[in-house]
Amino acid sequence: MPGLLRGVARTAVVAGTATAVSNRVSRRQAGRWAQQDYDQQQAYDQQQYAQQQAPPPPPAAPPTPAPVPAAAADDMSHRIDQLKQLADLKAQGVLTDEEFENQKRRLLA
Repeated sequence: MPGLLRGVARTAVVAGTATAVSNRVSRRQAGRWAQQDYDQQQAYDQQQYAQQQAPPPPPAAPPTPAPVPAAAADDMSHRIDQLKQLADLKAQGVLTDEEFENQKRRLLA
């Protein structure tokens, strides 16, 4: 019997030691993973906080409209004045019908 008891005791010691070592490794590994998770969460939280605190980009400025309508209106009123002057010159007999038509086409082109 003493041999049997010795074998059982040895097996119990080996199994107990293996269990203790295994549990310690598991606890250390779980601690490392928990620390990694914590560090990753902190980095993510800081990034999210920084994005929330950053001011939004300014809106794009609308394109400035070209001042063509004002210039076109001035140009049109100038052409109308010139046509009136041509009509007056034709009415006074200074311009012939053919000269009047040529000048009118030149102005309206």
